[in-house]
Amino acid sequence: MTPSLVTDVSESVQSRRDAAIPHQAAKALYFDLYADPLTHARAGEAFLREQIARVQDIPADLPPTLAQLPAWIEARSEAVGIQYREYLAARKGGAPRRYFHNRAHALNFIKSVAPTKLVDGSWLYGLLKHWDSPDFHPLIKTYLEELGEGAPSKNHVTIYRKLLATHGIEGWEELDDEHFMQGAIQLALGQNADRFLPEVIGFNLGYEQLPLHLLITSYELNEFGIDPYYFTLHVTVDNAATGHAQKAVQALLDLMPRVGDRAAFYKRVLDGYRLNELGASTNSVIADFDLQDELVRILAQKSTVGKNMHSDYCRVAGRSVNDWLAEPGQIPGFLSAMESAGWIKRGEEVEHSRFWRLIEGERAEMFGVFSSYEQQVLRDWIVSVPGSSVKEERVLSHRARQRTLDNLGQHADRSNSFPERGLIRRRATRDSGSENELALLEQRVAAASGKGEAMALLLELMTPASHHSAAGLMATRMYTQLLDI
Repeated sequence: MTPSLVTDVSESVQSRRDAAIPHQAAKALYFDLYADPLTHARAGEAFLREQIARVQDIPADLPPTLAQLPAWIEARSEAVGIQYREYLAARKGGAPRRYFHNRAHALNFIKSVAPTKLVDGSWLYGLLKHWDSPDFHPLIKTYLEELGEGAPSKNHVTIYRKLLATHGIEGWEELDDEHFMQGAIQLALGQNADRFLPEVIGFNLGYEQLPLHLLITSYELNEFGIDPYYFTLHVTVDNAATGHAQKAVQALLDLMPRVGDRAAFYKRVLDGYRLNELGASTNSVIADFDLQDELVRILAQKSTVGKNMHSDYCRVAGRSVNDWLAEPGQIPGFLSAMESAGWIKRGEEVEHSRFWRLIEGERAEMFGVFSSYEQQVLRDWIVSVPGSSVKEERVLSHRARQRTLDNLGQHADRSNSFPERGLIRRRATRDSGSENELALLEQRVAAASGKGEAMALLLELMTPASHHSAAGLMATRMYTQLLDI
């Protein structure tokens, strides 16, 4: 059988396989691959082929030859640095924030990108099994660094989960399909890494470049007193000299076939690179935010429970609150009625609004009904001037105005101290259940017949869904030390 005929037959068989798999929306596939990746690996494969077909006409700015890649990355990094210096100069000259109009806007951004950030690095998971091949080490090292090499304070997902919890940001699971596209692609690549190796390399090459929006996001989050450590960490680890951007190029050079169709391989690398363009992006989720729309969404969600919880004497504009909340579509009118009745005084401090005093304060009747994020949305909406095109938060503390990325060094040293025991770092806070689990893992690794069996056991705990658990963190530390690179 000729090579071309083999290819035709293979593609025909693959087409029949894909046709037998129902199309899945990105959001559904995201949760399926997160919870049970083995069962849904074929669905992930079909999904990837569908997305690759979508990106064929998207321009890719990668250079035409491998030899030009290092210079391309250096030039790209230099351009971003120049643009960032121009941004800082403009801000120093009095220009407004480029991204976030108010603190609620910044927190909404953190929520909107959560589906992607909570599977950070997952596109590389499937390469862990190639630990004994030096050609894969740059990509494996990148994955391990995304996992903080097992240190909770450096594990990217752990950091992001803490960021969400700190600001009471909940309900990211209810975002629409576009917000899950990047996460679904990453999980699908990680579960099908061998079949889509060129695409994994290309996706990684694109994802690990330092973008301008990362620098600006970090700066403006810091201005609002929102810890930007998750984002500043990526500024350092993605650097073009020694970071993930450099490792991405090295991986492509190492894994490019020496025998075979190198041009076809590189074309698939370009396809993987283009996959970064799909779904909601940093810029799109920032541009899509509308403060009033977000407040209406929050109140509509609360109305499903609140529509039966108010007494009849709670009335606004002659109608009971229960009546106003009976239909989510009435929420904008309800807000207008509360303004007209003086319950809300727009453009003034929140304490002047009776509705706010029901929510926040020592004797607030609705204490606990709104999360801290939801309160921030309401606060920013109340203090904003109705009809004004100026959406900037009016007052920032002097300290917040002075902080920039230049004085974020305090975030650099966040490593935890772990008393050593063999390959295991014990947690400072003892928990009998987790301690027993960690001890059992240590025993099983010690009883392995060899390094191969030990590594196979460890990588089962280093999945996107497990690596930030206590056992996953310990498995990552052990894997990192056994890999010894």
